[in-house]
Amino acid sequence: MDVWYRLLIYIHVVSAIVSIGPFFILLPLIKKLRMANVEVTNAYLDTFRFVVRLSKHSGHVLVGSGILLVVLGPWTWTTPWIVMTLLVMFLSLFFLARAFSPTLGKFAGEGQNKEELVAKLKRTVWIYIVLLLAMLWFMVTKPYLW
Repeated sequence: MDVWYRLLIYIHVVSAIVSIGPFFILLPLIKKLRMANVEVTNAYLDTFRFVVRLSKHSGHVLVGSGILLVVLGPWTWTTPWIVMTLLVMFLSLFFLARAFSPTLGKFAGEGQNKEELVAKLKRTVWIYIVLLLAMLWFMVTKPYLW
């Protein structure tokens, strides 16, 4: 295997780790967010925004390296695990675009129910983690589906 292809695999794996890993850090923050005062809440929300932004940008590297791996590697675009990964990826992109920013923005609004917003953030983080882990499962196990 060519050294450049191996480097591309390495870049792909690291970008997957950076895309998924930070979301697990948000889980303990969600618990603390329930009881936080305004100043601390804003710091936690900044952390959420950073993680979402980091995930988006590492996702760009992930997609770019994935495209190159398919083009340069032994698989085709019709390989079942690649098709399923792409399907889940498009679902997660749609979900990410609509999930975090609107909820995070509502924390600044007057009269918002903080408990509901925190519960929605928790649910959103878990859904996104499941979507990311589903893609990871397809890429790692490369199951024969059809």
